[in-house]
Amino acid sequence: MYFETIQTISLNGNPDKPNDDRCGSTSRLAWIIDGATDMGPPGLLGSQGGAAWLSTAASNAFTTSLSSDVRGTCHRAFKAIERKFNQERTRDVQAAWEIPKAAFCVAQLTNQELSVAWAADSPILLMSGDQALWCTGEPDTSAEAADALALGTGVGAVAEFSAPVLNDRRAHRARKDHVALSTNARASASVTSYGIHPVSVGDELLLMSDGFASLVTDYERYSATELFGSVRSKGLAVLAQEIRDIEQKDATCLRFPRFKVSDDATAMWLKVGS
Repeated sequence: MYFETIQTISLNGNPDKPNDDRCGSTSRLAWIIDGATDMGPPGLLGSQGGAAWLSTAASNAFTTSLSSDVRGTCHRAFKAIERKFNQERTRDVQAAWEIPKAAFCVAQLTNQELSVAWAADSPILLMSGDQALWCTGEPDTSAEAADALALGTGVGAVAEFSAPVLNDRRAHRARKDHVALSTNARASASVTSYGIHPVSVGDELLLMSDGFASLVTDYERYSATELFGSVRSKGLAVLAQEIRDIEQKDATCLRFPRFKVSDDATAMWLKVGS
């Protein structure tokens, strides 16, 4: 079995800022990396922001890290990321919150099974016949929405956050139990979850960053089954525009509390071939 790519889309949340999402696939492996918004100006990795650096480094690492099982694939990628960070950082880490972090998901075909790995909030949805399954657990962004509501919703980039919001987000990022891909291979391995699911030729997958999955989570526009039905009938580009329309109608972030008006939104629609 192998992956066939049907459609891919990746949109930056702010037209004036780079997209910190990355995605890619080979015949047996597919992944999405969602770089966590930088909590300060560049410096640790020269002029490049940490989110963009980590997303690119991780995507490149997965390109060449295929192992016989998804745990081995991830561990090889984690080590490659750590090596690259140690080679390219321009100074010592001065605060825990500046260490680059990312959400990620990986799908790997092995024999008649689909193996998945993930950390944080980049989900994978499997569609087999008319049955939809969250391979990475049902996504839930309610905690972050509650934080945004309690703190007073931020608008735009981190540079525009109020001091209390920025300090809170830095403290959240620096937590020892913060679940995310990072530049430390052991830490990344410790927070990564794994799963195995039966898969058949003709089954379809949707890998997403949380910015795209918001159609199900934050905005409750679709259920999981409805989302895949809309992917098939409308395509990813139309759904991405639906996300942006919802967000622009709530540009004050009052109806849907969040820290940014729009997040980077990435999705890959794959089919299992033989």
